[in-house]
Amino acid sequence: MNKNSNIYQILYAAVMVLIVGTVLAFIYMALKPKQDDNVANDKRKQILSAVHMTPASDDVIEETFNKYIIAGYLLNKDGSVADSAQNVAFEIDMKNNIKLKERDLPLFKCKLDDGSIKYIVPVYGAGLWGPIWGYVAVNDNGTDIYGAYFSHEGETPGLGAEIANPNFQEQFKGKNIYPDGEFKSISVMKAGQKPTDGSEYVNAISGGTITSRGVQAMLSECMMPYDAFFKKLQSETNLICGTDLECETK
Repeated sequence: MNKNSNIYQILYAAVMVLIVGTVLAFIYMALKPKQDDNVANDKRKQILSAVHMTPASDDVIEETFNKYIIAGYLLNKDGSVADSAQNVAFEIDMKNNIKLKERDLPLFKCKLDDGSIKYIVPVYGAGLWGPIWGYVAVNDNGTDIYGAYFSHEGETPGLGAEIANPNFQEQFKGKNIYPDGEFKSISVMKAGQKPTDGSEYVNAISGGTITSRGVQAMLSECMMPYDAFFKKLQSETNLICGTDLECETK
């Protein structure tokens, strides 16, 4: 075959594309399990950060997570457990879940070394330049926050990106989401300002007004659906009851 002919060049290009495509597909398939593990471990680290816990090394992230995160649930609107299958809460994609008319309500149950129980709620919203997300840990009294973790996709460094700064996140510890007996999300206010609805508040990020508002809206929108569950925690029974009518004490 004439190597200078159009047919030869087309066939040569087609074969090369096929070979390169096959190699890339093989590499992708070979690396995908490791990539999936890395994504899962990053999510585990974020969840643990909400309870002020940092694994000693990347090698023990999963082990640490499995030790302290003792259960995961999907809740019904009435605060009861709809599903408690293994990994059912972990596998919820909040980016897609937040768009649903009838959202899933994932919840993680954490037991610390001192025996105390914390319930971790995933949150997801919008910042200035893209999505923001995080995890909020609530004490087992169902009223105050134990810890919070936030992250972002593309907020401005030094401004909106400061939501990922521990100094910002630490402000949420101890804040009451039921200051007058009814759910009121934490407000994020400019320094010197206070909310008018009686809600507790933290200081907004200087120069990151839109991202700060995004955090406030995210907390309100994502935590309000757990109101029935929080009120159950506040009740005298302190039980989590599933659809099979079996209950698990705290």
